[in-house]
Parts: sequence; structure tokens; C-alpha cells
Amino acid sequence: MSTQGEAVEEAGPVRWRTAMERALYGPDGFYVRPGGPGPAGHFRTSVHASPLYAGAVARLLLWVDGELGRPEELDLVDVGAGRGELLAEVLAALPPQTAARVRPYGVERAERPAGLDGRIRWVSEPPRGVRGLLFANEWLDNVPLDLAEDGRYVEVARDGTEHPGGPLDGPDRAWLERWWPGAGTEEGAGRAEIGRPRDEAWAAAVATLERGLAVAVDYAHTREARPPFGTLTGFRAGRETAPVPDGSCDVTAHVALDACGGPGAALVTQREALAALGVSGARPPLALASSDPVAYVRALSLAGEAAELTARGGLGDFGWLVQPVGVAPWPG
Repeated sequence: MSTQGEAVEEAGPVRWRTAMERALYGPDGFYVRPGGPGPAGHFRTSVHASPLYAGAVARLLLWVDGELGRPEELDLVDVGAGRGELLAEVLAALPPQTAARVRPYGVERAERPAGLDGRIRWVSEPPRGVRGLLFANEWLDNVPLDLAEDGRYVEVARDGTEHPGGPLDGPDRAWLERWWPGAGTEEGAGRAEIGRPRDEAWAAAVATLERGLAVAVDYAHTREARPPFGTLTGFRAGRETAPVPDGSCDVTAHVALDACGGPGAALVTQREALAALGVSGARPPLALASSDPVAYVRALSLAGEAAELTARGGLGDFGWLVQPVGVAPWPG
């Protein structure tokens, strides 16, 4: 049983990284709560917007398969797998002979969802020695991180009330000076999100690859255009809300993907990546409406879904960090 002093300490302000970890992944946390709906119950990702997205990931996996010489076993690792929706859709989109060789892994801290395809291995950490594709869709934005303002950490109580914390330590200050200059320090204005934990999390994920491709897809910004007051926010039931770290809502912040990239990595927009993978928002020819009305309506619907996935100011502006390991750079 906790003492009264421990209970007070638990309820008091802590640094944002600790608060996010507790709110998202602690006992009864937002992402691990038993019986919860998962991310799809609270916000719309590219995976939920259209099966075209899974089809594009399937084509990317086929490219990796070719680079690896079509091995007997081909790994597909989905980091931050939610409820396994992307894995299930990619398996369905693959040619049957390829799907039969795929070893799919869902990496998630929540329990295995009921009714998940039995082929999918459900694990809490990426397996080692991966040969294939490691894909992380909107994972890094939920890796907990600290906030800085005026050279000090920002602390937060469970009700979302913020307080000045202690001075920044050396590694976090150095990260800001390199990757978010002009914010978060005594000399700089505004506040900043210290992305060092995301860099480390991505490096650890990439290190599990023996050969293949690692891809991180997320809300992103680059050094030349960091937001002056950060991006920390919350989501609940499809609506943006205050980032209150009490477990009742998602708490998220955009990712400095340019800081995460390792040797040989390329950073492109989702619009560019999906275009290279054959996703187009072009309308079908009007003549199809006369020759095959059903096909025309279906093609028109898919064009609308493609337009959403690639829209400027929306999902199309997401960043794709593409990192090869022991294979040629992806030509997309």
C-alpha cells in the first residue's frame, strides 16, 4: 500500500516525458486499457482512411522482397500496430504466393486483440534479425518526450496544469541547440519538444533489421520550420482536445523526423511516397461511366480516397523517413 507521501508525489507535477508514459502506457493507460477501441476509436489515420494505403505498403514490401532475392521467409514488422488493421490489410493485398512466405509481427504494448489473424505474431518489442520491412505508422508521435521552456523542463500535473521544472541537462540542451535552435533555452523564445527519445527509439527499431527497409510515417517538421510553440496536443473520440495526461485521451506531438534519420535515410512527404507506390487521386475517364457505370463509381470512390491520403495540408504532408539496411536505397 502507498504511503500518503507517495500518493501526493504521484499526484504532483512531473516532467512531460514521465506524464506521457504514465498516461499512455501505465496501468489503465490510454493505449493499453483492456477492451479499449484502440487508435481507430479516437482519431483517423491513413490506415483507417482507405485500403489503398495498405496496398501501397504491400507494394513496398514486394520491392523489399525483390531486393532480398525472394527469401523463403519475409518479415513484415508493424511497430505501433494498434489493433493489427494494417497487417491484416497488407496480407490481404499481397499475392497469395508472397503472403504465404510472410512472417507478420504486430509490435504493441496493448494485449493481443481478439479475433486477430492467427498468422500475426503479437509482441511487445520488435524481433531481432529482421529480414524484410519494418513499418511504423504514427508510432513515434506517441513516444513520450520532454518539453523545454526558458532553459528549464516543463512539468505537468495530472489535470494538465503546467509548472516550471529544473534546468535542462547537457544531452537535452545539446539536442535543442542542434535540432531546434532558438527555442526552449534561456537565450531562445517559445518552447520546444525535445525529440531525443524519439531518435533513440527509432535507432533501436532500425537496429533490429538485418537486411531490408525501415519506414517511419508521422506528423513531422524539419529544422528549417520548427513550430515556435511546439505541437503537443490531445485527441479523444475524434476531436482534438487539451493534452491532459490523466489517461483519458491521446497525448501526442509531431516528430522531428530529420533528427531521427540514420545513415542513408531519405525524408519525403506521404504525397511523394504514395505517388511512387501507384496511389493516384486522378479521376477516372468519363467514358467509363457509360461503358461500365459500376466500375466508374468504384474508381471515383478510390480516387477520392487517394486524394485524402495525398492531400496538401492533410495526410499528404506526413513525413516518410525511409532507411535502407543492407539493400539499395528505395527508388521512390
